[in-house]
Amino acid sequence: MVTSARGTAPAQLPPAGLPGLRPEWSRLVEGRDAEGQVRTWHVLDTGSPEDSRGTLLCLHGNPTWSYLWRDLLARAEGWRVIAPDHLDMGFSERTGTRRTLAQRIGDVRGLVAALELTGRVVVVGHDWGGVIAMGWAESVHGPGSRPDGIDLDGIALCNTAASHPAGAPPPGPLQVATAPGVLPLVTSRTDAFLRTALALTHPRPPAEVQEAYRAPYRTPERRQGIEAFVADVPTGVHHPTQARLDELAADLVHLADVDALLLWGPKDPVFTEHYLRDLRARLPHAVVHRFEGKGHLLPEDADVAGAVLTWLAERGRERAQPGGVPSEYRPLWRFLEERADSDADVVVEVRGGDDGPSVRRISWRLLHRRTTELAAGLAAHGVLPGQRVSLLVPPGADLTAVLYACLRIGAVAVIADAGLGVKGLTRAVNGAGPDHVIGIERALLAARALRWPGRRIAAGPISDAKLRLTGATTTLLEVAEIGARLLAGRDPADVLPPEPDPEAHAAIFFTSGSTGPAKGVVYTHRQMALFARAMGQVTRTGPDSGLVTAFAPFALMGPALGATCVVPDMDVTKPRTLTAAALADAVVAGGSSSAFLSPAAMANVIATAGDLDAAQREALAGVRTLLSAGAPVHPRLQQRAKELMPLAEPRTPYGATEVLPATDISLAEVLAAGEGEGICVGLPLPGVTTAVAPLDADGAAAEEVVTTAGVTGEVCVRAEHVKDHYDQLWLTQLASTRVRAPQDLGVGRWHRTGDVGHLDEQGRLWIEGRLAHIVVTGDGVVTPVGIEQRAETVDGIARAALVGVGPRAARQLVVVAEANEPVARTTVAAPPLARAVRAATGRDLAAVLLVPALPTDVRHNSKIDRARVAEWAERVLAGERGEL
Repeated sequence: MVTSARGTAPAQLPPAGLPGLRPEWSRLVEGRDAEGQVRTWHVLDTGSPEDSRGTLLCLHGNPTWSYLWRDLLARAEGWRVIAPDHLDMGFSERTGTRRTLAQRIGDVRGLVAALELTGRVVVVGHDWGGVIAMGWAESVHGPGSRPDGIDLDGIALCNTAASHPAGAPPPGPLQVATAPGVLPLVTSRTDAFLRTALALTHPRPPAEVQEAYRAPYRTPERRQGIEAFVADVPTGVHHPTQARLDELAADLVHLADVDALLLWGPKDPVFTEHYLRDLRARLPHAVVHRFEGKGHLLPEDADVAGAVLTWLAERGRERAQPGGVPSEYRPLWRFLEERADSDADVVVEVRGGDDGPSVRRISWRLLHRRTTELAAGLAAHGVLPGQRVSLLVPPGADLTAVLYACLRIGAVAVIADAGLGVKGLTRAVNGAGPDHVIGIERALLAARALRWPGRRIAAGPISDAKLRLTGATTTLLEVAEIGARLLAGRDPADVLPPEPDPEAHAAIFFTSGSTGPAKGVVYTHRQMALFARAMGQVTRTGPDSGLVTAFAPFALMGPALGATCVVPDMDVTKPRTLTAAALADAVVAGGSSSAFLSPAAMANVIATAGDLDAAQREALAGVRTLLSAGAPVHPRLQQRAKELMPLAEPRTPYGATEVLPATDISLAEVLAAGEGEGICVGLPLPGVTTAVAPLDADGAAAEEVVTTAGVTGEVCVRAEHVKDHYDQLWLTQLASTRVRAPQDLGVGRWHRTGDVGHLDEQGRLWIEGRLAHIVVTGDGVVTPVGIEQRAETVDGIARAALVGVGPRAARQLVVVAEANEPVARTTVAAPPLARAVRAATGRDLAAVLLVPALPTDVRHNSKIDRARVAEWAERVLAGERGEL
């Protein structure tokens, strides 16, 4: 017999005046809980609008309440939004019982029945509310019984878990909270657990919002539900909730046909990246977006409401532009197979020494053999198609071989160079979630110390003691030896896995992180092949030609061009370490006629040219093609480089990690183009279309793109070799492809580059800066590069950055510069110099400041961090002290 139960405290309505909470949303609903007893819930409910698209059922976790979803309630036009407080939580009834996961799932079913909810329902959950959301979704969509009239239309989850390994300790904060004698003290007797949860925000919410979260939990009696929720987290194989959690995790297969969205705050110390990787494996069809820099209480940290509503609007809408008829496809490893009998060099590594440079030469025959052995050995080691392999190996023969081996067996190579720094590299590796890590000794030591995911394989020489210390299970040499034994006397096709599909993921390259956290850019095998072909067009290299490259992506693509790649003696993570002598030695070692340098590397080559001997000068004089990319290249820098390499044709391909290359131009063509607003980067490559999305008065770029000459806007590129997508950055990917273009602009995917520029009458592209660095003033939008270039024509100015300071209506332009004669500390430019800069730029600059050095990105050492400069200039001109 079903009875009505009396709890320890009745449900109530929230007090008036809580920020963001409309009183008309609150109601008390009576229904039956998991045991059939009548209970009363506090529910936020927007009601059913006319022509309702369905219902969003939003479930909070611990120690929050339905207030968590106030933004979604306010913005979800066309949807009914229901956000209940769980029993014993928020303003719902206090039952006086300790409710389990199974009971809470049953409670939601009882509440849904009491609400007489029918039709399309999308369930949204956070924290333990996400676990309950998954359990409820399975109960209405699984093979068992389901409530009449409910159509599960989607599931959206924020920082939650589908499973927890049996016997493993709970996450750090929960481990502390569940320690013997601690649980009541921090959860119910005090509000420490609640305050800690509110502290896991980035940034902290306003004080009045924090008070709103505390409102239902003022006394120990009202915090009993918080304690019970924590106590229900599995802490061992015999915990009563472990079995139900395991069952829930296994049953997620029943949601394979339900649209899913995973939103994540990577700074969460509770639900770490492990839980996201587990959810992705169980819901492989889910759309994923990681909000870098955000944490556990994600709906407070990030625009979760906007993300959910965008997802609801975009579902089923194919935004990826058609690629047209696929081009002829030749996988990259095919080039190795075709030259497997050649003893010509394919990779040459040059290392300096007291007795002159030492040279390591790798033939096509050896590279093909080692690549095939590694492919077989990696497959035997358990590297499966589709698994991610982080490659933490410097550019050279070893990285080239293991990359092509991964591509051949269908593993996805993850490439994030050490130039990102420890913090950036950690974020990249953790975000990519590799299944395996192949790295040199110091990389694997960092991987263990920083708890990067993945089984570890050591590359390069390493002692047995260091091998154990890194946690690696084997070495790359041992993997190759295993592969050699498996291949002995056998056709490789009988040993290796089937070749991957051309549309399968092949590699993830991380961006430089110069304008925010580095992003993982996903390429398919077909796109990698197109990428290599496009690079061949700009490098002018082909079979048996030599290319000295201080630019890692081009070094890796060399074999696919048939070219000999020469790796000079330098730290590739620090382009400024390339000297003129090292470049010359590399040219000699590879018999190279082409060189590819970043602007920073080129600048240091010029700066160290005085150390060249006669033979080295002669070697550089034989270079015919000099390429530079990675950041805007000033013609003066190319002209000075041409003095060292008089026969060279300096060229500057333009592109980004997402579409490299896109345009190409020679120094002669730059000079012929003359002065303009920005840097001329030339005409699009064959098969590439460039256009701009015009800027409005606020500096925002339109969705529509135009090719009208002289219109400044965000540069958009369409090409076959544009990236497939950003990894786990669905919202970023959506924004990067949101382009409306005339049908006559050709085929291929569009990519919004984040650069600002314009097209001229000849169709050439001019880059004026980054969208993030434009200055919006009361008089309009100002782009930085043209002004900076004109400032750099002034005697005494070596390099300049334009920034804006002050509120928009009164925003002023400021030039911050490095002087030709370096200054020891920040100083205001002398009046004559400041007047000269103002005259050259044609701008009424508020100030001209001289600094010892402008901050640059970590990868290229060339891109100025204008956001940092602007923030600093704002402080300095306000009277604060401090060096840049």
